Amino acid sequence: MVPADSFVIAADGGLDHARALDVTPDVVVGDFDSITGKRPTPDERTVELPPEKDDPDLLSALKIGWFHGARLFHIYGALGGRIDHTISNIQLMALLANHGAIGFLHGNDSIVTAICDGDLDFAANDVKPGRMISVFSHSDTSIGVCEKGLKYKLSDVLMTSTKVNGVSNEFRHGLPAHVGVTQGTLIVTFPAEAPLPQVSWHHAFKGDLGPLDTQISSALVECGLKPHAA
Repeated sequence: MVPADSFVIAADGGLDHARALDVTPDVVVGDFDSITGKRPTPDERTVELPPEKDDPDLLSALKIGWFHGARLFHIYGALGGRIDHTISNIQLMALLANHGAIGFLHGNDSIVTAICDGDLDFAANDVKPGRMISVFSHSDTSIGVCEKGLKYKLSDVLMTSTKVNGVSNEFRHGLPAHVGVTQGTLIVTFPAEAPLPQVSWHHAFKGDLGPLDTQISSALVECGLKPHAA
């Protein structure tokens, strides 16, 4: 259910899903190579991108949302399907986290998010045993990782991007849970039925996601690729 006051952005094939749910996007963005329905009518709500570009369509959507003041992002239909797209989408959650924002990827009965130099606090819940919460270091090193209120407790642990020591933990019935990192970026996956966590950070962040990439990349041009006809 999309809240009535949400700023909705449909990224490429996401327009098919928005139409199916009878949701009218505030902005439609993409090169529209994956849409199966009717292409959007060019108007002030449509941002058509070139096929060859550096930014994936989701990043373009996040940049538009950021420009409109969003710092909390819920992304639907971004898990499953092509594995390269899934990895890309997870990396984009880390990008948001590194700028002091938070994004949640929803799909396949799971949610994926990222947190940088901060904490995720889950309210007490009744998630069934066997539904896992897992934590991974996206940065080369993550210092001071803590997990509390879960089946397996971690306290001030060092995680690295090549050491798996936070996979397959579980919520405990009726207890709140906490995942935090003093310095570094964590990827956190948890069941869709778990409560969304309260997010807090240890410091302020600077910068933004950068301008919208609507031009053919110079790197692609140098490689000999030519723009497609609009």
